[in-house]
Amino acid sequence: MSQFETLKIEDRGPARILSISRPKALNALNPTVIAELSRAIEALGQQIEGGDWSIRGLILTGDHPKSFVAGADIASMADMDKDQAMEFASQGHAVGEMLANLPIPVIAAVNGFALGGGCELALACDFIIASEKAKFGQPEVKLGVIPGFGGTQRLSRRVGAARALELCVTGDMIRADEALRIGLVNRVVAPEALLDTCAGIVGMVAKMGPLAVKEAKRVIHQGAELPLPAANQIEVEAFAALFDTQDQSEGMRAFLDKREAEFSAK
Repeated sequence: MSQFETLKIEDRGPARILSISRPKALNALNPTVIAELSRAIEALGQQIEGGDWSIRGLILTGDHPKSFVAGADIASMADMDKDQAMEFASQGHAVGEMLANLPIPVIAAVNGFALGGGCELALACDFIIASEKAKFGQPEVKLGVIPGFGGTQRLSRRVGAARALELCVTGDMIRADEALRIGLVNRVVAPEALLDTCAGIVGMVAKMGPLAVKEAKRVIHQGAELPLPAANQIEVEAFAALFDTQDQSEGMRAFLDKREAEFSAK
């Protein structure tokens, strides 16, 4: 996995840890980082699609003691024209869609600054676990622009339109405890416990039926965009379809036999 210039990849049991590594730039996002994130996520998706379920959760973090991702690289953006900005924003959105479409949970382990594109990258993950030292914000208005990687949309869906608008038009930065209070993050933990906490969540998921986890993620994401009756129908269909799998048979038989289930993702 040494083919990446700006990413570090480590497998810890069933967890894959993907660290953005541009420490001199506080891990700021540029076109190279976006392209390499796309490649790494696509490769993991193809691995799972090919039947290799050894990785049961993806953890995104920053390779810097004080920064998850401190935003987009302004130096690489300053001279962009409209078409180039459109392309850059579209590439950032594509990364978010790829994370949403992975059949495993994606956890943002936010170890420091998560500003601008960094906050947006965290918002594209299924869970956000924050260090006590983490800070979040959408300061793009200070540069005369708005969030371009999904911040206006994912932030409002997570914390509500009024709170999202306040953050996006003031450019304010908030601490981890405030992010927890408004529902932006799932948990706040000590800095030294961050990766272990995230790996522990993946370890719990790894004991569950992989097809069931995949469907739970899909149904929740798809249903959130639909009227309740249509969303409920998606749930009913997914619930029923899982009864046509070996994992359902194994899971229920193991429960009745009072033993651990051995799921096969089939």
